[in-house]
Amino acid sequence: MGNWVVNHWFSVLFLATWLGLNVFLFVHAFLSYEKADKYFYTREILGSALAWARASARCLNFNSTLILLPVCRNLLSFLRGTCSFCRHALRKQLDHNLAFHKLVAYMICLHTAIHIIAHLFNFEHYSRSRWATDGSLASILSTLSQQERDKDSWINPIQSPNMTVEYVTFTSITGVTGVIITIALVLMVTSAMEFIRRSYFEVFWYTHHIFIVYFIGLGIHGIGGIVRGQTEESLNESHPHRCAEFFEQWDDHDSHCKHPRFEGLPAESWKWILAPGILYIFERILRFYRSKQKVVITKVVMHPSKVLELQMSKRGFIMEVGQYIFVNCPSISYLEWHPFTLTSAPEEDFFSIHIRAVGDWTENLIRAFEQQHSPIPRIEVDGPFGTVSEDVFQYEVAVLVGAGIGVTPFASILKSIWYKFRHADHNLKTQTAGHAALNFDKATDILTGLKQKTSFGRPMWDNEFSTIANAHPKSVVGVFLCGPQTLAKSLSKCCHQYSSLDPRKVQFYFNKEDF
Repeated sequence: MGNWVVNHWFSVLFLATWLGLNVFLFVHAFLSYEKADKYFYTREILGSALAWARASARCLNFNSTLILLPVCRNLLSFLRGTCSFCRHALRKQLDHNLAFHKLVAYMICLHTAIHIIAHLFNFEHYSRSRWATDGSLASILSTLSQQERDKDSWINPIQSPNMTVEYVTFTSITGVTGVIITIALVLMVTSAMEFIRRSYFEVFWYTHHIFIVYFIGLGIHGIGGIVRGQTEESLNESHPHRCAEFFEQWDDHDSHCKHPRFEGLPAESWKWILAPGILYIFERILRFYRSKQKVVITKVVMHPSKVLELQMSKRGFIMEVGQYIFVNCPSISYLEWHPFTLTSAPEEDFFSIHIRAVGDWTENLIRAFEQQHSPIPRIEVDGPFGTVSEDVFQYEVAVLVGAGIGVTPFASILKSIWYKFRHADHNLKTQTAGHAALNFDKATDILTGLKQKTSFGRPMWDNEFSTIANAHPKSVVGVFLCGPQTLAKSLSKCCHQYSSLDPRKVQFYFNKEDF
């Protein structure tokens, strides 16, 4: 447990703060609508369902504010650059952007469900009170629109006994946008499931862009003002604590209590999403501008196992090790952008990626480059963007683990190390060459171009970590993975197990490539 805290204390603090804000906003809104005099008469019809609906809406707005920030990749790259000297625990949070994006999405789903269920109860209460003939306060309140000259002073959106809940839902701004928002959210969440995202990336890609519809709908959802409260003027003239019990005398001319007057709540959602929406728009404008800069393909190599290597150049393109880019091929799809880790080193005069056939888009791209007599397809590039692998030189000792095509981010690192040693001090090069020679054989790796000794089979991680801990008893060790989740669990467990509780001794920090 102690080792786990060493590695994750900042993540725990960050998540606890986020959850704490959710709890605070929910409780604060709930108590406000459950206790405020302004909603006394509204509660008479709706009961506690009013507070549940409004509290969940407050948290839904808060999380909708956050949902776009983890996918503002230029913002994250900027923060990573300005935080280059921050501690590992702080910088690692930037690498959990997609995990946090998913958590926020789950929280939105939770509060959406609460909000919908609460409003189902609300509409049931509206309908029941409108049909009621018992002369109760709720039934009198529900007929105010017919009694008052001011038609805007209603509290019950069901204006007549013949009006159905379905009619109100599909003819009001609030109802229609609510249905649209819910459908958009369901489609986005289901298409983002691991199976669909991995096997049918195009479905995920297109469906996830319904977020535009979601945010537009959310921004105008509250304009209808279906949930209403008593006006300030009416509170002063006819306070519910003084007049509610005399509701049967509201029609009397000599009564000191008059009919309460109501107003719709002002729309709030647009205020929550305006700033992140503008930030995201600037993000997309920047990405669009960069993507339209000319890319020159300098070399195309077709490797075994249907792996395509593209070497490219682009004016002003500056990269660091372990970064990635988004690639678009207009001849295949104008809208689809796919992420690929850069396999070149910053010291080279080109940047490269390796593409494996894993779906329709990648297969079509490889097929387009395989056609000898056709012109080379035009490629658009957006990036580069920072990842966890950028931090490899921030650690005293680094362990790189790649599985399958997951070796690509480390190809860039290994190449960069090779270039650094080429220009290093003579004594250092003699020492390094002597050490490296022990591990070289005659095979040349297709990604790095380096000769390396290959050991087949799965490593014994306990032995590996134990050896590293003994060899570097006072070092900070960065463990970097680009591979499947099952491997991530094993490595993360070993990092916790072999990290010392004494901060002066060996510490393992687990970093997973994820984009």
